Amino acid sequence: MAISYKKLWKLLIDKDMKKSDLEREAGITHYTLSKLSQRKDISIEVLGKICVALDCTIDDIMEFYWMKKSIGVRKKDPSA
Repeated sequence: MAISYKKLWKLLIDKDMKKSDLEREAGITHYTLSKLSQRKDISIEVLGKICVALDCTIDDIMEFYWMKKSIGVRKKDPSA
């Protein structure tokens, strides 16, 4: 399972906010914002701060999706 924060970036655009504005409003660090940009895990507490700052719910800023692994299928060697 993976996390996407595309909704967060779209919401910032809709609210005409920069990432630095979010840092200041939510009281989060640049490092934390960097982790978000890299789709890394962050704490629920940080997500809560972001939601309070943007007046939204977690559903408005992130989503989970399943990553499909491609499974290699070996073909039988016809000469064997």
